[in-house]
Amino acid sequence: MTTSISIQELQVCRIKFPEIKLQTRDAHKLRGYFGNLFKQHSPILHNHYEDGRFRYKYPSIQYKVINNVPTLFGIGEGAKLLPELFLKINELDIDGEKYSITSKNIEFQNEETGYSNRLNEYRFATLWMALNQKNYSKYQSLKSESEKHEMLNAILVGHILSFFRNTGIELSPSERLLIKTNLKEKSTLFKENKMVAFTGTFVVNAKLPSEIGLGKSVSRGFGTIIPC
Repeated sequence: MTTSISIQELQVCRIKFPEIKLQTRDAHKLRGYFGNLFKQHSPILHNHYEDGRFRYKYPSIQYKVINNVPTLFGIGEGAKLLPELFLKINELDIDGEKYSITSKNIEFQNEETGYSNRLNEYRFATLWMALNQKNYSKYQSLKSESEKHEMLNAILVGHILSFFRNTGIELSPSERLLIKTNLKEKSTLFKENKMVAFTGTFVVNAKLPSEIGLGKSVSRGFGTIIPC
């Protein structure tokens, strides 16, 4: 029987480049630039192994643009790797446009994460990609808004539980996540395909690190949450 760890200290690192302003959609360009620059160093930088195989794990390094500020987010092993590599960087190249980096804000700390007896509210700072090809068809077939709402609640619980599992946090059978969402459906382009995504807030009986990503394509900045 698994012993509940409940709240656990998780190593988190955030590196921000406050003098550079980018668009939210530029997050994948950050990932491409840094992933290529350090491609020989570690597969966790771009979630691919040397032979090209995809690394099917929750990305421990994520690339985001939050409030126009380029942000690198590391968790666990990614948190340890970020300062070692990225504090040496003095230039950023996005689509051939070079940005000089004269200042970096770095935050490295342990943060409480896991099941909570209290409700915590978060909002999506970037669009949440909740649906894959399989459940998109199911979502579209639902007749009522309440059914869609319940489905999104269940998907978000699943995304949080997946994040917990991938960071070594186990919940006991009695620790059940309860969630309430307030979401709006949005349209976005992803790899030149039109996709349905969501923005809004949710309340859950869990503690989550600010700026983690939930759902699909979190390494590209989607699904980034911050506390309300």
